Amino acid sequence: MPSSLTRIGGWLHARAENLLALMLAIMFAVFILQIVFRYLLNLPIGWTHEVSVMMWLWLVLFGTAFVVRDSEEIRFDILYGAARGKLKRGMVLITGLTLVALFAISLPAVIDYILFMKVERTAYLKIRFDYLYSIYGIFAVAMIARQLWLCGRVVWGREEDDFDPTKAGSGV
Repeated sequence: MPSSLTRIGGWLHARAENLLALMLAIMFAVFILQIVFRYLLNLPIGWTHEVSVMMWLWLVLFGTAFVVRDSEEIRFDILYGAARGKLKRGMVLITGLTLVALFAISLPAVIDYILFMKVERTAYLKIRFDYLYSIYGIFAVAMIARQLWLCGRVVWGREEDDFDPTKAGSGV
């Protein structure tokens, strides 16, 4: 029987997937609207391009932070796939700690830049850029948490033969 924390996590994951589907639907709808207005009605509108770009930005970063599992990521893993046991676990640990360090080092500058961008707005919809780019700060924090979790699984997790970080996000 799954714990209540697992059920809550599953419910939140499903809602994040729903939100991604909504973003994709919005992006598609405004894209079609843009085509209709530009090529059928000969009335180009700019706000549809802004919405498409915003949805794409949020779709990619939000999706990577909260929906895409480690097993679904595209990897260049010729060396990783050939490694076994402690070497494989060491590779995961080194990669994870490197990513944590890089994201953590850049995080203060990222947050400063996001906060600085409150003075700029998009051309058509007048949306503040700090709201628009805030997803990158969220993404960076989520990546730090995900990599720390993977490193924790390497150090304190399953037995060597059972550990497979490509399945870590799926709970397998």
